[in-house]
Amino acid sequence: MSDITINIGGDIFQARFETEAAPQTVARFRHLVPYKDRIIHVRWSGEACWIPMGERDLSIGYENATSYPAPGQIIVYPGGIPGAVSETEILVAYGPCCFASKAGQLAGNHFLTITADLDRLAKVCRSVLWDGAKDITFSAA
Repeated sequence: MSDITINIGGDIFQARFETEAAPQTVARFRHLVPYKDRIIHVRWSGEACWIPMGERDLSIGYENATSYPAPGQIIVYPGGIPGAVSETEILVAYGPCCFASKAGQLAGNHFLTITADLDRLAKVCRSVLWDGAKDITFSAA
């Protein structure tokens, strides 16, 4: 079952919300959908891509937080946290990953999971690494 369709530069993936584990994050993100932005490759975290959201305040705290998202897991770092060293961001893991910034390890709320085609996700995300940023859109399934 799919809640969200994710389009990364023309490649389509289906994902499900982690409603039970991250209800506040899921509720907030549902209000953002459809959400369109650019996705770029991470610098510090390993095999992942991210969507920098700047100073956007999502008005959520930590829930279901992890520093080690598995391939296909999508996390959001809420930002706006006193002493934080990174901006609000969404991270899409496609391989081994330890979520971090230049100042050290971070944790983000695992709120969405891509449910299939993880090999293709890795190929698309490696393309972001070598070819540059891509458009990304989250739409209701």
